[in-house]
Amino acid sequence: MMAYGQPALFAVLVWWFTTGAILFLDGLAPRTFRVSFAAATGLLGVALYGLRQSMTDTSAGGAYAAFSCAILVWGWLEMSFLMGFITGPRRQSCPPGCTEWPRFLHATQTIIYNELATLGLGTLLFAMTYGAPNRVCFYTYAVLWSMRLSAKLNLFLGVPNTGEKFLPEHLQYLTGYFRKRRMNLLFPVSITAATAVLVLLLRRCFVAGDAGSPAGLGATGTLLVTSLLALAVLEHWFMVLPLPSERLWSWGLQGRDTTKGPGAARQAV
Repeated sequence: MMAYGQPALFAVLVWWFTTGAILFLDGLAPRTFRVSFAAATGLLGVALYGLRQSMTDTSAGGAYAAFSCAILVWGWLEMSFLMGFITGPRRQSCPPGCTEWPRFLHATQTIIYNELATLGLGTLLFAMTYGAPNRVCFYTYAVLWSMRLSAKLNLFLGVPNTGEKFLPEHLQYLTGYFRKRRMNLLFPVSITAATAVLVLLLRRCFVAGDAGSPAGLGATGTLLVTSLLALAVLEHWFMVLPLPSERLWSWGLQGRDTTKGPGAARQAV
């Protein structure tokens, strides 16, 4: 069981710590953002270099390295948005009385530059690892990207817990594009599809072993990616269940108002 537990524990700890660290840095005074983002950009360079070194390493250590590189790349994207460096041309809330299609266009304008950056980095990771024996970095990034897109769409369509407390003050205008509803038609589809993929990956982990691992993942890599997907599914449930998710990162939310109710806006940005 230790062989299964170690990658899962590593994924949980990395997810918890990096999320809290980004929330903490984004809660500091705006004058600190340039220094924080410059450091994150340096780590992005380290991650891309580490990816080049790890993509031919099929050992367990190579899987951990590639997974960590993907998290660093994703952290840079998160900070670029949350700190206001790469967002979109629109930085105002949705106008009152806006109908669905204009509302969708306005919402897209608030995030489009960051989405293009996400697409660009995803394309780069795909190209770098194409045909490589270790593609853990790309698969990790793909899970993060697909689940974040799902979270954004669900927040737009409406969920009970929108998680305004996870947004810094300078991004509070985004709450104008969120909708509070008991449920939307996309959420059951999103959670069912993600859970189905999760079950298939778990089956590969516990039944098929190395032979059942997707090409470029390996046993340890499969466990790391599967654990991250399980956490993303959990974050989706935070949108609809009355769970105090803010307590998980209370240390990262110091100084913010966390009385607005639990939710998943953190995942959507």
